[in-house]
Amino acid sequence: MATVELSKINKYYGDLHALKNVSLSVADGAFVVFVGPSGCGKSTLLRAIAGLEGVSNGTINIDGQDVTNLEPADRDLSMVFQSYALYPHMTVRANMEFGMKVNRIPPAERKARIEEAAQVLQLTELLERKPGQLSGGQRQRVAIGRSIVKNPKVFLFDEPLSNLDAKLRVQMRIELEALHKELDATMIYVTHDQVEAMTMADQIVVLNGGRIEQVGSPMDLYHAPATEFVAGFIGSPAMNIFSATNALGADFAVPSGTSKLGIRPEHVQLGDTGHAGIIRVKEKLGSESYLYIMAGDDTQIVVKTDGEDSYNAGDTVNMIFRENRLHHFDADGQTLK
Repeated sequence: MATVELSKINKYYGDLHALKNVSLSVADGAFVVFVGPSGCGKSTLLRAIAGLEGVSNGTINIDGQDVTNLEPADRDLSMVFQSYALYPHMTVRANMEFGMKVNRIPPAERKARIEEAAQVLQLTELLERKPGQLSGGQRQRVAIGRSIVKNPKVFLFDEPLSNLDAKLRVQMRIELEALHKELDATMIYVTHDQVEAMTMADQIVVLNGGRIEQVGSPMDLYHAPATEFVAGFIGSPAMNIFSATNALGADFAVPSGTSKLGIRPEHVQLGDTGHAGIIRVKEKLGSESYLYIMAGDDTQIVVKTDGEDSYNAGDTVNMIFRENRLHHFDADGQTLK
């Protein structure tokens, strides 16, 4: 286990400023997730920590040591990629052992590490199989096992579940969370999927355009987003955001400087009075439904309702906004306190 400290990291690709003055502290044993849209810099930042990308300036410290200019092999990290990157001609055991052989770890220790990792990842019965005989989830566990046997200070994960189907992704999320608790290891995980971020992280780092927008616990980011960007990115469906000066915003008392208002779908209720709108689409998800309602000035509002409600597309409804749940954003997209 180890801490990771990033100080004023910048990365340029020619004229492209990919990482912009990024500073971050990752606590010992934390599970930190980098999340953001495509091109936001999250994978570049992870690769910079791993040493696979050099930084233009700034410093990277791991467990108190400046590793900014060290080669990847000298940083005592282990990385799991989106692709499994397993040797197809080798057994599971041989795949897990290969890196340790290169590092000249004694055979008895190699065997013990493999057996311990296989037990944690439920791979014991699969050690003599080859990757072609495994499911996608099993292959990903082998890739993770190959990292575990290295006993690294920090585990890095670059969108490791994106190649799995929806059911397997849920299963692997649970397994990774359990693995983190069992190993009590420092883990940094990159994903574009904010659901993965919300369910797995101790701390989420939201990146946008190479900058950190906000760092905090999943619930902090959900309930107290620092910017309009974070408010719209964290949560599924996203927060409703609309102009403070249109027909919907006109009835609310808002702080000076408010440009836009935001409210989560679960904080809008339907009743006999309120703002009128017409349901365009109803998404039925079993235990809950989402109504996509067109209201004043062609503003779309998403409302979460019980899965057994009787509303249908085309119905006219009245929306009541819980004012104590409104978020206020200024013209620059910053949350007003």
